[in-house]
Amino acid sequence: MLLSIISFAFATAMTPGPNNFMLLSSGLTFGYKKTLAHILGVMVGFPVMIVAVGLGLGTVFEMYPELYDILKVVGIAYLLWMAWKIATSSSSMGSDDEVKKPFTLLQAMLFQWLNPKAWVMLITAMGSFITSKEHAFLQVLFIAFTYLCIGFLSTNFWALGGVYLQKLLSNANKVMMFNRVMAVLIVLSVVPFVLKG
Repeated sequence: MLLSIISFAFATAMTPGPNNFMLLSSGLTFGYKKTLAHILGVMVGFPVMIVAVGLGLGTVFEMYPELYDILKVVGIAYLLWMAWKIATSSSSMGSDDEVKKPFTLLQAMLFQWLNPKAWVMLITAMGSFITSKEHAFLQVLFIAFTYLCIGFLSTNFWALGGVYLQKLLSNANKVMMFNRVMAVLIVLSVVPFVLKG
């Protein structure tokens, strides 16, 4: 069971999705140091979400299933807005435009609650790996801790990938083109959640 949780967490955290595309773009646009708050927000925000839902908040969603639908719509709208902001950004050098500000720690943490992929990961993990009411507390904590550790790897991998791309994309036009590709990928990552109805 432990190996299954670790494998599932690794596969879902490392694969492309809104968080990872935004971290890649942020690493490229702002550099590693300015992306650290975003990294920490994703790394800590998702495990906090797991603990909150796993230890009680999940019952609120069971009582009011329409809340999940509302979060889904708001999350998709927010992702589309973020895709637009990324598509219109080039490089933070020499600009004070609001578009050029990286995510803060709080923004990245709160974004987890609007991220459709995060909800799918959470619901699948809870359904698959919470095997008994007696051990639910420890199982939720273990799932959250696993995502915290693997989140450290995945967030840094994607952000550092963006930093590495800075060396390859030497001018603002190339950065802008790359960010537009990332924006399109974010929009495409939303499509499965829209089609699910």
